[in-house]
Amino acid sequence: MEAIAAMLKTMSHPLRLKILCLLQNREMTVGEIREEVKTTNANVSQHLSILRNQGIVSFRKDANFIYNRIDDPRVLEFMSQMRRLFCDI
Repeated sequence: MEAIAAMLKTMSHPLRLKILCLLQNREMTVGEIREEVKTTNANVSQHLSILRNQGIVSFRKDANFIYNRIDDPRVLEFMSQMRRLFCDI
């Protein structure tokens, strides 16, 4: 229960939720995420680091780019259900 509560607490920040919504469909760089959420690279990187530490997000390097993705299939399912319940009106 405590691990689930910690994961939900990590995901509950509005900017992290928005990042997870963006990462549902594809991998993205910090710059691509920054453009969508309208904040700084440093802020996006900080939130991605928190998500990585919880095991929710991972990344891969390709040349000079780092691509972030949701790494936990449970989170993908959770985000899908959240979208269905709260966004598909």
